[in-house]
Amino acid sequence: MRLARIAHPTGGVMFVSIDGDVVLDAATGAPTGDAQTREILAHPFGTPEYSGRTFPLAQARLLAPILPSKVVAFGRTYADHAAELGNAVPDEPLCFLKPSTSVVGPGAPIVLPPQSTQVSFEGELAVVIGRPCKDVRAEDASSVILGYSVANDVTARDLQKTDGQWARAKGFDSFCPLGPWIETELDPQGLSIRTEVDGEVRQDGNTSDLVFTIGELIEWISAAMTLLPGDVILTGTPEGVGLLESGQRVSIEVEGIGTLVNPVA
Repeated sequence: MRLARIAHPTGGVMFVSIDGDVVLDAATGAPTGDAQTREILAHPFGTPEYSGRTFPLAQARLLAPILPSKVVAFGRTYADHAAELGNAVPDEPLCFLKPSTSVVGPGAPIVLPPQSTQVSFEGELAVVIGRPCKDVRAEDASSVILGYSVANDVTARDLQKTDGQWARAKGFDSFCPLGPWIETELDPQGLSIRTEVDGEVRQDGNTSDLVFTIGELIEWISAAMTLLPGDVILTGTPEGVGLLESGQRVSIEVEGIGTLVNPVA
């Protein structure tokens, strides 16, 4: 099932499930085609309840599919990416937090802040938590996952180096594009992750190269903090990260999910 959050021209923001094949405009990421949506009452967790209303997806604007209480991100989870930045692969997961205010949806601009001259893209597989959980064992991780999405862990690389910690560098408004929806029926093993900037391939990785499994990441972080429904886990980025300039367009595709497109402003 594909779960999305949309703004509809009739007014209001709603959660929906998407039926049918979706076509996204390559330049804007906006939906086209004949796919239909079914309005979900309240929230998408557990077994969704439907209102009975349906809408063509092409009439709607895709928003970030969830508004998390927190975004838990992991770094250096791909050996080649760690090496390209001159870092060693950590012995245990390396974690940082991105504020919920950094989350934006498909088509929303990544805004380059005046404090930085080195803003970088990082295409990633995102995990969306489906229920409150604590002390989850790696082998039980699938039971707490709602689904998977696509994310861009935008980073002010110069501030990351000068600040000595990553909160500001990772936390600017618009520094966590997320979408285009949540795919609930997906095996996260062996998925290709492909990032293009203005149509040029910059990253071409695969989740099979993750140093830690998704279950291990969830076990590690849930031993420290409670995860809530809608919380997002960013699983790290493969090699090929690079800097962004105003006017460019970033497209990140994760196999089995879809493509997240954002302009840079």
